[in-house]
Amino acid sequence: MKVTYRFLYRLYRLFSGARRWAERRFTRTGLVVFGAMFVAAILGFDPENSVGYQAFTLLVGLMFVAVLGGWRFKAAFAAERLLPRFGTVGQPFRYRVVVRNLTRKNQVGLTLLETLADPRPSFQDWTALQLDDQKHVRPFRFSQPRRGNPFKLATVKEGLVPPLSADQRAEVLVELTPLQRGIVHFTGVTLARPDPLGLFRALQRVPLAQSVLILPKRYHLPPLALPGALKYQQGGVALASNVGQSDEFVALREYRRGDPIRHIHWRSWAKTGKPIVMEFEDEFFVRHALVLDTFTDRPHTEAFEEAVSVAASFACTLLTQESLLDLLFVGPQAYCFTAGRGLAHADQMLEILASVRPCREQPFGTLEQLVLNHSSAVSGCICVLLAWDAERRRFVEKLKALRLPVLVLVIRQPGETAPLELGPMSDDPGRLLALEIGRIEEQLAKLK
Repeated sequence: MKVTYRFLYRLYRLFSGARRWAERRFTRTGLVVFGAMFVAAILGFDPENSVGYQAFTLLVGLMFVAVLGGWRFKAAFAAERLLPRFGTVGQPFRYRVVVRNLTRKNQVGLTLLETLADPRPSFQDWTALQLDDQKHVRPFRFSQPRRGNPFKLATVKEGLVPPLSADQRAEVLVELTPLQRGIVHFTGVTLARPDPLGLFRALQRVPLAQSVLILPKRYHLPPLALPGALKYQQGGVALASNVGQSDEFVALREYRRGDPIRHIHWRSWAKTGKPIVMEFEDEFFVRHALVLDTFTDRPHTEAFEEAVSVAASFACTLLTQESLLDLLFVGPQAYCFTAGRGLAHADQMLEILASVRPCREQPFGTLEQLVLNHSSAVSGCICVLLAWDAERRRFVEKLKALRLPVLVLVIRQPGETAPLELGPMSDDPGRLLALEIGRIEEQLAKLK
């Protein structure tokens, strides 16, 4: 079996590499001519009843001339890519590439192609994906389309380069569409010039390594009134960046991003010309735990990606309020990241979520222990779960036994419409919500 998969993997790399080479080397017209040449070759097997061989000969001659005329490209260029800091899955964005002609000849008719890192997976990752598809995906079930390539992070459109005189610079506008969250690595830019027939392109590569982080997709959430009251935090002054709600005044200090306006000391501001706030001893504030379930035995699933998107949506929404948010999940180890009120901000929380991966090495009990150990510090808990099985119901039951307000969101496959068993949420059924893939934003709008 392993030998068969290794052979198939080599075929996959061969054909995917050949396809990528053809897409970069041939223009759209060239690809049409290449396809017509293939059809003519098939028809040419019967020369007595078809003239396909004549068309094949003509097309081969055209392609041979085009390849000879467009193979070599003697030119030198420099390039600078101006990337944004972040992108978001499913939202195309544009950026500029500054190209400079380093030759003494005018360069016209150029096209700019981005060169991304090889998206093809390793043999181990490819094999795991094939085995997972065999187990879960039914190829003849039309209501369940096969998923796309989870290793391809983005697509980039070709950019048209204005005519360049000797030593001249020009800006090229390029559009990138993120397909998956994570880091998109660029290895260089390629300048392409078509042959006189417009079929085949000569390429000149300029090394230019860069990267951009793609953040998870987010959903719009309605105004939320999450349960949870102000709670004393031991050591809160250091923890919350010295912005709290207490009557015991300690000192004055310079304003930090996230400080409440009501703590500004206006007289000191007028005297120093800089915003000054009052610092208090004890810290009482609302603090929520955002629990992300990462436990799945599948290497790449849409359900897991949707769970990350839902968690990102809550992170962005809650961090606009005067509260703290603790993101808890398990990867190679247990993690707890805190944001809000002068600590990390929404962008930093999204950067963390952009890198979360499924956990297959540890049991679900690791997450349960992490959350229970943290429960005394939080005012409420939001759980984004990948299933609603007995293990996860027991976990929620333990949180409820601690009198902790809980909101449970369960990601489900398309078509799963059966009501969830209430279990530990029977006393508050409105706080248990099933989110069906494909209708998540619609169902999130039901939150109150």
